[in-house]
Amino acid sequence: MTTDTPSVMENDSQPPEFKRGFNFWMVYVSNLVVDMLSALDLTAIAIALPTIVGELHGTDFVWAGSAYAIASTAVLPFIGNLASAFGRKPVLLGFIVTFAVGSAISGAAQNMNMLIAGRTVQGFGGGGCIAITEIIYADLVPLPERGKYQGIQATVWALACAIGPPIGGALADRGAWRWLFFLNIPLCAIAVVLSAIFLRVRTPKTGFREKIAQIDWIGIAIMTGSTVSILLAITWGGIQFPWSSAHVLVPLIIGAVGLLVFFAIEFLWLKGPTVPRFFFINRTTFSGYIGTFFHGIVALAAIYYLPVYFQASLGVSAIRSSVYGFALALTIPPFGILTGLSVQIINRYRPQNYVGWMFIIVGFGVLSTLDEHSSRAAYIGSQIPLAVGLGIVWISTQFPILAPLPFSNSAHALSFFTFIRCFAQSWGIVLGGTILQNTLLNKLPSSFTSQFPQGVQIAYAIIPTISGLPEPLKGQVRAAFAQATRLIWQVMLGVSGAGFLSVLLMRELTLRQDRDAQWGLQDEKEKEKDGSDGEKEGASTEVSVPSVV
Repeated sequence: MTTDTPSVMENDSQPPEFKRGFNFWMVYVSNLVVDMLSALDLTAIAIALPTIVGELHGTDFVWAGSAYAIASTAVLPFIGNLASAFGRKPVLLGFIVTFAVGSAISGAAQNMNMLIAGRTVQGFGGGGCIAITEIIYADLVPLPERGKYQGIQATVWALACAIGPPIGGALADRGAWRWLFFLNIPLCAIAVVLSAIFLRVRTPKTGFREKIAQIDWIGIAIMTGSTVSILLAITWGGIQFPWSSAHVLVPLIIGAVGLLVFFAIEFLWLKGPTVPRFFFINRTTFSGYIGTFFHGIVALAAIYYLPVYFQASLGVSAIRSSVYGFALALTIPPFGILTGLSVQIINRYRPQNYVGWMFIIVGFGVLSTLDEHSSRAAYIGSQIPLAVGLGIVWISTQFPILAPLPFSNSAHALSFFTFIRCFAQSWGIVLGGTILQNTLLNKLPSSFTSQFPQGVQIAYAIIPTISGLPEPLKGQVRAAFAQATRLIWQVMLGVSGAGFLSVLLMRELTLRQDRDAQWGLQDEKEKEKDGSDGEKEGASTEVSVPSVV
């Protein structure tokens, strides 16, 4: 990591002026619908899983919940290659249809195997949708203006996190959980129609064999296999098998070695590339990816385990817990949008990263003071500093990643960015779950925990039973959950400190206004002049490189 001033070759003329016409807004709305689908699936299904698994007479909570996460993360290394070789539009439409098919299979599931198969198909579609929409956002919006649009995107995610649990809980309570999947289908249809009509962008005209040859098959195979191996290990660890068992250690070691081999191959060979070269040689890009990784861990840990604290330690319902979480869900979006606007106004992104991580550190510190007797003002107010920081860093980490790159809308850079974020989110859920599981096993009487079979996440099996437990066991369970979530916040406090340190690697670069014209929307005049639906090639020549402030 030695340089922050790359020499690059880009378009021979300035890209067309950035205009937000009707087509732009229709494409943007379509992408937001896709984002909403992915976010709702993450939050609503998690609440309904115990009911779904029980009705299908299954016991495998782990795979019912993990199949989607593993599949969605495993597909991400492909996205940059697919988007560059086949074009944005066909890839996006393909993944939306895949998500709809997976939803139909899951909704119609008659047994656990069918449900897991459907969730896997859904995961492939959902992961692909998240990554390709991120690329399309970057194609359409210059880097300095991108933050406010990302803020709106963060609003959609936060809204989904707020309404997902009560929707999932309400439908599950009424025996209508299948509609959690079936309702995805008309939304997917809307997204397909809007994208098909309004996403008028270039599709590469090369033949199928040439497109296939462009893809970094060796790198993708190693990365995907290694990722799946690690995710399998952390999914099984502490639940189905002890962390020290061969079932966990072998895939964990294989996956870790595989990732090291992958990065070595990408650095030395870089066919594709699946990982942008600047990841290895540019400290600013590297710091953005590291910050994204730590942010993914702490954000999902907070979103996932605050409802556990509300339901288990405070004894409230799933719907009430989602209401208590509004402080987090409704604070993240405005600060994300304000962060994007501040980058556009002052043309700087490093101060926001520092401020965001400081708020996150303070937030987890305050959360660590909560217990089962905390007041409503305490557990609602304590979410505010954390939410402020999460909203700021959610938006600000992408700027250092893209600022030094030859093109600020690099498909490979954004695909890898999405992979890092999703991979980190898996770690956030697993780290919190491991702490929760081990604390409950240590703090609660073995005569009580032994009632729950091996392979079940004890926390989610215990929560529905708490209200009917006799005293003093009920008080012990509530206290154990409070201690477990407090330990989660303390661990996340340390992770947040590492995130703050990652900003020290970052340098301030001037954000360019240009975009890559070959991937932008074409208006009707361009379409008529070109004679096709977006087949126009972009020329290339040298432009000035970003300067260090």
